[in-house]
Amino acid sequence: MSSPGPDPQRFVIVPQRAALRASRIAIAVAWLLSLLLVAWLASRHSESADGVPRPGLFDYSRARSAQDALIKDLRQQVTTLKRSDQISRNANVDLQSTLADREEEISGLRADVAFYERLVGSTGQRHGLNVHEATFSPEAGGTWHYTITVTQNLNRGSITQGQMRFSVDGVRAGKLLTAKWDDLLQKPNAPGQPFSFRYFQQLEGSVILPPGLTPQHVHVVLAAQGNNVDQVFPWSTKNPGE
Repeated sequence: MSSPGPDPQRFVIVPQRAALRASRIAIAVAWLLSLLLVAWLASRHSESADGVPRPGLFDYSRARSAQDALIKDLRQQVTTLKRSDQISRNANVDLQSTLADREEEISGLRADVAFYERLVGSTGQRHGLNVHEATFSPEAGGTWHYTITVTQNLNRGSITQGQMRFSVDGVRAGKLLTAKWDDLLQKPNAPGQPFSFRYFQQLEGSVILPPGLTPQHVHVVLAAQGNNVDQVFPWSTKNPGE
C-alpha cells in the first residue's frame, strides 16, 4: 500500500515580491496622474479660454503696475512740493529785501521832510549861507563823485549866488597832505563851481584824489556876495545810488 502524496490544497506558490512591486508602481503612477490632474485643473481654473486671468483672482502684475504708478505720482508730488517751497522761500526773501528797501526809503524821505521843514517851515530856525553836508561816492576809473549841499533860509524869497571850492586833507606815506581844488580837478587855476538857489542846492561833480592819499577831512569854502563860509567835515562816503 503506497503512502498518500502531498495534498495539492495545502501548498500554493505565490510570487509575493513581484506583486508588491507591481502594487507600488501602480500607486506611484496613480499619484503622478493625480498631480497632473490637479495642475491641469488649477490651470483651467486660473485662466479663461483666451489665456487672460479670470476676474476675482489676485493679479500680481496689475497690482505691481498700480503700485509703480502710485510711487511715481507720489514722487512727482514731492518734487512739486519741494519746488513750491523753494519758490515760496525765494519770494519771502525778495519780499523781506523789498520791505527793507522801502523802510530805508521812508526813513530817507522823513529825513528830507525834516530838512525841508527846517528850511521853509515857520518854526524852523533861520540860518544864512551854510554847508549842510559833503559826501563822496567811488566811481569807475578811480574818480570820486561828490555831493555838497548848500542851504540858506535867512533871506526868504531872495536868490543866493556864489562859487564853491573844497580841498581834501589826508595822509600819504605817513605825512599830512592837502589836495587843493586845482589838484582835485587836475586843472590849474580852476574856477569854483557856481551855485544859485533860493533855499538849498546840491552841487555835484567828480574829482581825482592824489595817488596813495587816505582822505580824512573835507574843507569847503563858499564865496557869495559879501558872505563867505568856511566849513570842515569828516570824509564821508556813500555807495552809488544811496
